Amino acid sequence: MAGLLLAIIYLAFISLGLPDALLGSAWPLIYPQFQVPVSYAGIISMIISGGTIFSALQSDRLTHSLGTGKVTAFSVAMTAVALFGFSVSDHFWQLCLWAVPYGLGAGSVDASLNNYMALHYESRHMSWLHCMWGLGASLGPYIMGFALSHQQGWPMGYRYISFLQIALSAVLFFSLPLWKSRITDGEDPEDDHVLSLGEVLKISGVLEIILCFFCYSGVESTTGLWASTYLNLQKGIPAETAASFGAMFYIGIMIGRAICGFITLKLNDIQMIRMGEGIIAAAVLLLFLPGPSALSLAGFALIGLGCAPIFPCLIHSTPDHFGAKQSQAVIGVQMAGAYIGTLSIPPLFGLIAEHISLGLLPVILTLSLVLMTWMHERLIKAAKDSHH
Repeated sequence: MAGLLLAIIYLAFISLGLPDALLGSAWPLIYPQFQVPVSYAGIISMIISGGTIFSALQSDRLTHSLGTGKVTAFSVAMTAVALFGFSVSDHFWQLCLWAVPYGLGAGSVDASLNNYMALHYESRHMSWLHCMWGLGASLGPYIMGFALSHQQGWPMGYRYISFLQIALSAVLFFSLPLWKSRITDGEDPEDDHVLSLGEVLKISGVLEIILCFFCYSGVESTTGLWASTYLNLQKGIPAETAASFGAMFYIGIMIGRAICGFITLKLNDIQMIRMGEGIIAAAVLLLFLPGPSALSLAGFALIGLGCAPIFPCLIHSTPDHFGAKQSQAVIGVQMAGAYIGTLSIPPLFGLIAEHISLGLLPVILTLSLVLMTWMHERLIKAAKDSHH
């Protein structure tokens, strides 16, 4: 039964990734149809992110009252409804409206499932789980592309993903009895005390872990958004080649997480994170070096490999650092920190690129990496001190 539940959780993470790249792939068709500026994609993206941050912060309260299984099932159902809403929208304001349940559905399921995996499964499963998210994020644009190439229009692309999410939410509702049978020593079903945000922030090491996630998400999302443009405008690589090597960054993350699942059999979470930080440092160094453009191409692929172990292992180590009873509340604020990093650092670099130089991308990545590494080492020290 535990194996069946694990398979369902893997499916849930594929579904979590499916819609993530849809807006980007469909937007070139959406904005002229709705007669809005191309920049309005940012408005929808910010509404989704805002909802995700809010629901991640509520995940402790929701998980205490409903349990992880119901939070997951309801969240996926909410996302399915929102995606169907996108597919029937014929005005921009309707997209903004449907972006609210879309964001709210994504945040709580992300935090709840991550905590559940951290409590119940080994580190390798956490790496493979986040590899499944990468698979979903890669499949989404292909499904949209299928709809477009068959002259079905972008709404049908959203509808296909919506139908997949509806099917998955049905599977999740039927699987609810499986979740009840999984209770570990650290969980007390009678303990329904929900930590407030203020209480969570006072826990030793929490500010450090929030900054870790903020910086990590900044590195990942800024590289993902700006790598192709940097390669094209800064290194003179043709746009088509730059676009394919920009995608190499995400492929690096996905392949890296598949491999990291096996490496966790030999290394613990802290060693895995340090290994990832070291690989990113070497990769960013390649971006600084003068020479053939192949150095930069290899650099971005290597950044993806370096990113691979950090996010899953940071989450998996949370119960060890903060205890099982506090882990859901801490993971909620961690996820919020990650979403804030995604929301703020890429557009901030956009301003730097526009007003100063696009060539500063390796500098911004270095600063984020240094702060993340410093905060992670402080977190390890704070966790050791609290255990003594």
